[in-house]
Amino acid sequence: MEEKLKKETKKESLKIEILDFVRMILICFVFVFLCVKFVFRPVTVDGSSMYPTLVDKEFGFSNVFSTFVSDPERFEVVVAYYEPTDKLWVKRVIGLPGEKVEYKDDKLYINDEYVEETFFDEEYVNSVTNNGESIFTGDFGPYYLGEDEYFLMGDNRQVSKDSRVVGPFTKEDIVSKYVLVLYPFDKIGIISDGTK
Repeated sequence: MEEKLKKETKKESLKIEILDFVRMILICFVFVFLCVKFVFRPVTVDGSSMYPTLVDKEFGFSNVFSTFVSDPERFEVVVAYYEPTDKLWVKRVIGLPGEKVEYKDDKLYINDEYVEETFFDEEYVNSVTNNGESIFTGDFGPYYLGEDEYFLMGDNRQVSKDSRVVGPFTKEDIVSKYVLVLYPFDKIGIISDGTK
């Protein structure tokens, strides 16, 4: 009788442990889901469109919460959802809602005013353009952005597929801002509106 009671107690104890374990797993899943939806999103750089600011296969996190508290600003690095490919793209905000965006003679013009792009890695630009003998960003535009449209471009202008090809993105498309690079370890740093 005593042995039977011990077995039943062990069974009950095992059931409680299993239920506790399942509860802990569920709580972890809910926590991760909420974090990814509202706090931070894991990001892996795919391709060289943001080179040398971000390099292919770099991994980190991007700030989701910031999109709820502030609108994207010019030159911020953002993660945007591109529906036709069902992928997230890491790009830089160039044009803001209601603006006229144009590129002439390798220079950015917003509402017909020249705007300097100080985030470029000059050494890289010079190596690609043979010290200014060729063009880094081809002429385009003008693009007239709507009240909820953003013009996004990659830093590696000659290879980047961006708003020049697919058109503007809406605020809803921009899922997070900034990138905290965690891997590779020698590249750890935050990319916001400048470089690491």
